[in-house]
Amino acid sequence: MLGYLTARQTGLDDPLRLKRAESTRRVLSLKLNPDRDVDRIHGNGINTLDIETIEGRYMLSGGADGVIVIYDLENYSSKTQYTCKAVCTVGRSSRHVHKFSVETVQWYPYDTGMFVSSSFDKTMKVWDTETLKPAEVFEFDGNVYSHHLSPIARKHSLIAVGTTNPKIQLCDLKSGSRIHVLQGHRAEVLSVRWSPRYAHILATASADSKVKVWDVRRAAGCLFTLDQHNGEKSKASSETVNTAHNGRVNGLCFTSDGLYLLTTGTDDRMRLWNSASGENTLVNYGKVCNESRKKLQFTVSRGCSPEFVFVPCGSSVAVYALHTGELVTMLRGHYNNVDCCEFHPDYQELYSGGKDCNILAWVPVLRTPDMEEESNQEKKGAAGPSAVNPAFQDTWSSDED
Repeated sequence: MLGYLTARQTGLDDPLRLKRAESTRRVLSLKLNPDRDVDRIHGNGINTLDIETIEGRYMLSGGADGVIVIYDLENYSSKTQYTCKAVCTVGRSSRHVHKFSVETVQWYPYDTGMFVSSSFDKTMKVWDTETLKPAEVFEFDGNVYSHHLSPIARKHSLIAVGTTNPKIQLCDLKSGSRIHVLQGHRAEVLSVRWSPRYAHILATASADSKVKVWDVRRAAGCLFTLDQHNGEKSKASSETVNTAHNGRVNGLCFTSDGLYLLTTGTDDRMRLWNSASGENTLVNYGKVCNESRKKLQFTVSRGCSPEFVFVPCGSSVAVYALHTGELVTMLRGHYNNVDCCEFHPDYQELYSGGKDCNILAWVPVLRTPDMEEESNQEKKGAAGPSAVNPAFQDTWSSDED
């Protein structure tokens, strides 16, 4: 670490290099925090989480019980052990509560005064945070699997919505109406995601095994459909032309710079794509267990070198190196399947929710010699890479002396 500080002070090194190295070290040391609890409010599984980016203080959760909860993640006590309190709840006693499972919640990207939720009750609601009442309600013909607002859009206020109907709906927050439909999928749309790089680029994933990338300014069809075989006409690909997976595609996630797109499917595979060309980068992540038949929420780290992917995998969260596909570690702590995880870029923390009704906080820890010895023993006795890979430790330890 002294090497980084000296080089930064003398102007020999990029100031961001120290930040990236420290962010990487913190991600590699993520552990379940025994001193931090999150209020257990949900009476059924937790499907979705979202942390607002304005202050990085409040977190939304939506559950299979139809309940929506807002948590305050700040610790205002002087004690090490504390609980992240639920400050607001849209519970079963509210007349505005969703009737069925809440599948997606998302903060309005520019302030915390509004958030959006969607549900299997065939509605999407735009909420006023202060009154906890919906300012707008959009109704659809089928269950809503996913919705997403662009994190960077200034010229439009569109919400992309995926439902049991193969047509993707585009709803306008300003007018309160559905203004456009994107046609191309042949089965329910399980996940939708706007690019964090270009405000008009949208990716959609469907149960028809396809992922499409759209430019919403164009009236004529999508830009391209992702092909796992990169256009190679083989016997294997001839039967599944332009499919991203050999099963339902239920997860989408752009990297923070928008240059790459990650997809997950029920074929137990995760794939990394060049978002500009649609090319499959052929990174091999191995088997990524995926039993969910609806949207799977996974996330990517930010500010690290290399970047990491956090994916629900059974009752654990698998951590992969983004560009090599190497399994770095498995975060174990849930008692049932994990359905969602959300990365906090300000503190390099991870929050995960699952069918055990718990939200767990995974936070960086200071590695001591005892922990290093314990980690080494785990690696020696493990059949797979369940501990941190030594190759990633070089990003920090090589400059510590």
